[in-house]
Amino acid sequence: MEKKLKKSRNKMLAGVCAGIGEYMGIDPTVIRVVYALLAVFSVGFPGLLLYLILCLIMPAADAN
Repeated sequence: MEKKLKKSRNKMLAGVCAGIGEYMGIDPTVIRVVYALLAVFSVGFPGLLLYLILCLIMPAADAN
């Protein structure tokens, strides 16, 4: 079965970090912490812009 990158139903904001974690087989909390650190150390704006872009282009989680 082919894995697809999509937003997760286990979400804090939009489900982007949890979706990436599920796709990669990593705990979503680890992805969230790594993303937060990258956003802080990149002076916030590039990290926020990336999150917004991913939020718009990632498909929603399946209904089932």
